[in-house]
Amino acid sequence: MPDQSVRSHRFEGKSLVITGAAQGVGKQVALDAAAEGGCVLVVDRSPIVEEVAAAINAAHGAGRAVAMVEDLETYEGNARVMASAHAAFGRIDVLVTNVGGAIWMKPFQEFDAGQIAAEISRSLFPTLWGCRTVLPYMLEAGRGAIVNVSSVATRGINRIPYSAAKGGVNALTAALAFELAGTGIRVNAVAPGGVNAPPRRVPRGTDPVAPQDEVWRQEVVDQTIRATHLGRYGELAEISAPILFLASDEASYVTGTVIPAGGGDQG
Repeated sequence: MPDQSVRSHRFEGKSLVITGAAQGVGKQVALDAAAEGGCVLVVDRSPIVEEVAAAINAAHGAGRAVAMVEDLETYEGNARVMASAHAAFGRIDVLVTNVGGAIWMKPFQEFDAGQIAAEISRSLFPTLWGCRTVLPYMLEAGRGAIVNVSSVATRGINRIPYSAAKGGVNALTAALAFELAGTGIRVNAVAPGGVNAPPRRVPRGTDPVAPQDEVWRQEVVDQTIRATHLGRYGELAEISAPILFLASDEASYVTGTVIPAGGGDQG
């Protein structure tokens, strides 16, 4: 795991927008970026994101945070976020698009049309809208780094609509980096595998969980562990580290790349 006792100052003087920052990977990225001096706008549809900003500001470090509650499955929500970040910090140096996550885990034939649409809306559109709405600010500044959060589940079971959405994130990352070559804006992605995280305070879905659902979920866990060389789930800090590397100037010659962070599972 990354040594959390050693902190650099890669984000001093920089501003970051981190989506899906109330829990899990997004929260960890926000805390780590602020610990390195970044000014972060943390956004989520859950108001518990305000606790993340409060924790950062209470730390009295170089970093500071502003929280925003917004629905990032809409273009308008993303546009409000970027406008607010620019107003708060005067610039947007980094965007980390972290919203997403499988809502249901079951064989594809068990999904209905509404569920398929909901999975795509949750795990592809927030990234598309985020990239689109941040571009005017980064293009005007002539610089910026976008880090999309994908998944090694592009080759996984019982999550086909989610897998398709994350495949779209990978394609968006490659094509947008190509299109933006020469503008000073880099676009990359990190594809996490299974991640150990505290129980979600806000679940992704609200459907009751039947015994068969538990069987299908366990199949996902088993397949994920089989696919990783290290035979375990990753820790939050092990996912935050490659995300913040790509967001930093250390990755100035890296663009259009998807880094798998799945313990050897390439996705």
